Formats: sequence, C-alpha cells, structure tokens
Amino acid sequence: MIKEVKLDLSRIVFIGRTFDEYLSMFNLTKTELKGQSILDCPAGACSFTAFANQHGADVTATDIAYFYDFEELQKKGIQDLEHAMTSMESVQTNYVWDYFKSVEELKKHRYQALADCSNDMKKHPGRYIASTLPSLPFENKQFDMTLSAHLLFMYSDRLDFDFHMKSIQELIRVTKKEIRIFPLTTLSGNRYHRLDEILSFLHQQGCVTEEISVGYEFQKGANSMLKIAF
Repeated sequence: MIKEVKLDLSRIVFIGRTFDEYLSMFNLTKTELKGQSILDCPAGACSFTAFANQHGADVTATDIAYFYDFEELQKKGIQDLEHAMTSMESVQTNYVWDYFKSVEELKKHRYQALADCSNDMKKHPGRYIASTLPSLPFENKQFDMTLSAHLLFMYSDRLDFDFHMKSIQELIRVTKKEIRIFPLTTLSGNRYHRLDEILSFLHQQGCVTEEISVGYEFQKGANSMLKIAF
C-alpha cells in the first residue's frame, strides 16, 4: 500500500491535539457529541476519535498518514514531538500561553494525544481511514458533522486556492448537517486572504456560514472557526 500511494513518511508531521482541545477549538460540548456521526479530517495523531466514541458519538478519522500502520506512525510521532518541542523553546513568543502554561505542559498534552490515538488505532483500526484531500472515500452525506483542524487556510503558502475550494466542496459532499473548520488564519497568524471568496461561494450554494470566536488560542490570532451549515 505504501508503494502504491508513493507517500514519503518523512514529509508528514504526525502530531495531534487532545480531546479537550477539540472541544475548545470547535466550540463543542460532550452532550452535543452524543448520537452524532462525525468525520475528523484530517485527524493526524489526535485523541478526539478515541474519546468522542466513548461519549456516544460515531467518529471516523481520516488522514493521509494512515496509509502507514500505527507502529510506524507512533515512532514517527515521537520523533516529530521531540523535534517540535526542541524548536518550541526558541519561538515561544509566537504563541499564547494561557491554555498551556509552559512548553513542558504542552509537551505532556501532545504526548498524551499521541498515546491515546495510537492505542485506539490498535484497538479499533476500522475507525482510521487513509485518504488524501480533496478526494475522500466516503458516501454522499455520510456524516452529520465534519471537523477539520489545522490544514485548510493555515497552509495557504503551499496549498493553493483551488485545493481549498475542492477540499471544501468534498467536505460538503460527505456531510449532512454542518462543517466546522479551525483556525481561519495562516501560519503567520493573519486571516486567510481569500476566505471572503470562499464564503461568497458557499452562500451561492445555499450554505449558511458563521465565523465564531472560540475559547482556545495557542497560535497568536488563531482563535476563531468557520461553521458551515446546510
């Protein structure tokens, strides 16, 4: 499978957020999760799938990294975390230290997310589906809700406008009720400069959009999400 997709694991950063971070990033409560069919795309090494399923949701995680098995990804995740935490010491001023009080606390949460994700992948491999945006292997309107964190808009320096448009259209295809995207900023902390064009397109498609400030900000300026409802 690895040879088929020609995926270079060294180019993937396998780091994730915790379940509690997801609730804050996407302005969700545990009660809202119950009975919901949810897609996490891209899910990375996040622990949301593991814990949301325990709270009565039916969550599927998808990511390009899942073309590799969980043992390789776990090793890769540890390497990436060590590198990221070493680099973090020199760029602390780019971040808001409210949610996390120190680099050491951040490191603890990141390792916990990786461990929880890896354990759940081992126990429930069917929850973790390999895919590459902007093409997903799911049925039309398969999920009630789709969550998408730290990909769209953030990497606009390497993912062009066409990729953003096609990816959002694909998320719309597989989603029945609503999509939530976090954050709305680029890596520089500025609002994505073509977001208004995307919003105009969504409105033309009959979607209702809302930019919502959330109670989570780690990267400076990254404290709002986009809610797209149908």
